[in-house]
Amino acid sequence: MAEARTAVAAPGSLRRTLLLYLGTLLAVFAVALLFAARDYGQRAANRSYDHLLVSSALSIADSVALVDGQWQVDLPYAALDLLAMAAEDRVFYRVADSRGNLITGYGDLPTPPRRPGTQPQLFDASYSGETVRFVVVSRSFAAASAQGEVQVQVGQTRRAREALAQDMVNRALLAIGVLSLLLLALVAFGVHRAFRPLVRVERELSRREPSDLKPLDARVPREMDQMVAALNRFMERLSSSNETLRAFMAEAAHQMRTPLAALRAQAQLALDDDDPDDMRRSLQAIERNATHMSRLLNQLLSDASVIHRSNLQRFAAVDLAETVHQALHEALPQAGPAPRVQLAMTAEPVQVHGDALLLREAIKNLVDNALKYGGDGALQIALTVEGGQAVLTIADHGAGIAAADAGRVFERFAGGAGLGLAIVKRVVDSHGGHIDLSNRPQGGLVATIRLPRSSP
Repeated sequence: MAEARTAVAAPGSLRRTLLLYLGTLLAVFAVALLFAARDYGQRAANRSYDHLLVSSALSIADSVALVDGQWQVDLPYAALDLLAMAAEDRVFYRVADSRGNLITGYGDLPTPPRRPGTQPQLFDASYSGETVRFVVVSRSFAAASAQGEVQVQVGQTRRAREALAQDMVNRALLAIGVLSLLLLALVAFGVHRAFRPLVRVERELSRREPSDLKPLDARVPREMDQMVAALNRFMERLSSSNETLRAFMAEAAHQMRTPLAALRAQAQLALDDDDPDDMRRSLQAIERNATHMSRLLNQLLSDASVIHRSNLQRFAAVDLAETVHQALHEALPQAGPAPRVQLAMTAEPVQVHGDALLLREAIKNLVDNALKYGGDGALQIALTVEGGQAVLTIADHGAGIAAADAGRVFERFAGGAGLGLAIVKRVVDSHGGHIDLSNRPQGGLVATIRLPRSSP
């Protein structure tokens, strides 16, 4: 079922999607062109045949004369022959006076929708079982003995003009079809060309070894610059993470090898000793080495967790005062005499943008370092605000730090110092802060952490 849901939710081919949308657009464009061609063909056919129809009506009107009060029509058959050029069409005509009295022609032709004026009037009407295109023209006559007006009406069936319009549509359809096929081929070629950079990137990645994480150098269009840049940044982070992991594993193996060898040797001595006092001393040595190894292992695991969470950068608003209290609760020994701690906190809310777990881990390491090397004096912790920064100071009364070691104390296992200060440095850097170590004139070490403050 999970595989079926994944298959349904998987996105389709980008190439197919582009071809589908562009093909649909071309189809809509072709249909619009076809309707436009059909409309143009009908209007062009109507204009051509209407011109012949009006010319025939005017020729007939010119052949009418008023002689001694009588209408005489010398019908020009050449005018009707113009319309007879369409062999499939039939032609009808009527000549009537202003009162509607028939002079010649078909007497039952349909009347025009409005009274004829000085301009020819064109209209369609049903006659003899089919649609006929009619034109009506009026002509006034004046003689010495009388005057009058005649109306000439000529009609023609629409078969020829519809055939002409259909022929124009068919020719346009052929042209549109050929053009659409050419455009579709051009679109397919363009889509293929547009995806060639993706194919090059795919080939370059598929030919690489798993350990090859160097940046891509494939030439890509501007639209793909951001994608390739993001991919290169991802591979850079992955390469850095892999290097860190390899260094961590090598360092963990190196640091754990010596305590484990010492444990085995002391355990062997304890097994070979018959004297209870010697055996007790061996067991005490085993316990010291086991404690050291446990502390070292915890630091290694803490360092790995800090590296991972620093890379994730899942930061949120953190109450630094609450974080200091939690770190103190976890760092101070729960058994034995409690160390003296002088805590000074500002009453102003102190919030920073960061990872509460990482900040707590950094403060715990500083407190643990101060308890271990800070002498018998009270541990002094202060949290203040200076401008846009939160300032945390942890001071002890120990021997301080030698000037020769000032530049190396934040390195991993520098001078046997372990990982504590290196972890603190990594956490502070990932939060955009700064850490300083300085010796106090009266003796002791002061660790000062400055972090950007965020609005509550």
